[in-house]
Amino acid sequence: MQFTELKLIPPILKALRDENYTTPTDIQAQAIPYILSRKDVLGSAQTGTGKTAAFAIPIIQHLTQEQYETKGKRKIKALIVTPTRELALQIGESFTTYGKYTKVKNTVIFGGVTQNAQVRALKAGVDVLVATPGRLLDLMSQGYISLNHIKYFVLDEADRMLDMGFIHDIKKLLEKLPSKRQSLFFSATMPPKILKLSQQILVKPEKVVVNPVSSTAETIQQYLYTTNKSDKKALLLHILRTNEMDQVLLFSRTKHGADRIVRNLRNKKIDCAAIHGDKSQNQRQKALKQFKGGQIKLLVATDIAARGIDIDKLRYVINYDIPNEAETYVHRIGRCGRAGEEGIAISLCEPEENAYVRDIEKLIDRKIDRVEDNPFPQTDKPMNNEEKKEFEKEKQRKRQEYFANRNKKRADKKPGFRRRKRNS
Repeated sequence: MQFTELKLIPPILKALRDENYTTPTDIQAQAIPYILSRKDVLGSAQTGTGKTAAFAIPIIQHLTQEQYETKGKRKIKALIVTPTRELALQIGESFTTYGKYTKVKNTVIFGGVTQNAQVRALKAGVDVLVATPGRLLDLMSQGYISLNHIKYFVLDEADRMLDMGFIHDIKKLLEKLPSKRQSLFFSATMPPKILKLSQQILVKPEKVVVNPVSSTAETIQQYLYTTNKSDKKALLLHILRTNEMDQVLLFSRTKHGADRIVRNLRNKKIDCAAIHGDKSQNQRQKALKQFKGGQIKLLVATDIAARGIDIDKLRYVINYDIPNEAETYVHRIGRCGRAGEEGIAISLCEPEENAYVRDIEKLIDRKIDRVEDNPFPQTDKPMNNEEKKEFEKEKQRKRQEYFANRNKKRADKKPGFRRRKRNS
């Protein structure tokens, strides 16, 4: 199938040709006809399958055809709600790209920055609003946004929306939306909570399921290093230095862990940066721009911050920490090997993560290739319950010893320390 077979208007087809898009992805080929027919859609597709275009293209077409019937200041007709600012910006760019030969105007709003520029864009009038939940509700409460004219509502990355605690915000938004609208609901996974939420939003939806989460692309080679926690930093350095890697997206489980990895690699003269929720919007955008432009070779990200990262021909993904949810592994490595390109996914596993690897291999129904020439092989076994208790007891003892020594040093330096401590 070609885009020319999807009954798209000439301005959109021209924009697609500019991007060298001729053949729609599976979710685009299935979802676009339903959306053009004004049906609600429940879409499930893993990251990188092209679902943004699947809803952006038909919405642009609807709005373009309706513009001939309306006059006056633009009202917000389409609302796309997404969990992260990176993803919001990416969606906004997609609307701009696919709609550049139309008169459809979009803007993006998100938290973490001052609202002045966003308010000015809203006052000028827009057709499509892409927003994160918090800033959207904030500007609604201030009277800058009205949802009275919404005809198209999209909830994107719904599973992450729930993971990030936005469920109450979404319910507030649903109360403000017109009942007569076309609703589109997209999520990479479909656990019971997500299905229940979709039932509150959609009316007799058409279901589009593409590339179930249990699948990994055949073009991605998967490798596993089993090592010890104490050797992980050295192993990562060994991998980076013995392989010619131009661009590497590395996943850390926590924000603090991401910062530690960056500090260690920079000390070893490796250009890298981290993106996560504690970074400012400017810092995140600067890191992404440097990574895409080749100024830095390695980008360290947490799972939530990585949503919305779209890098053409990214070849390498490294799991510094094995995710404790098997589906997350599939999403992570899906960042590379897109659109038929080859990708390489490398995972570093310490003893406590062996159970996670077994869950992943069960989900994807294949065994990940073990790397035999590992200079730091896994030698210790996972701790049993008794060993874990001893470990926690020893950790608590060391913590108490540390604070006792610290207080003693302070008291030695400041004679009045203990007296002031008691009186405070």
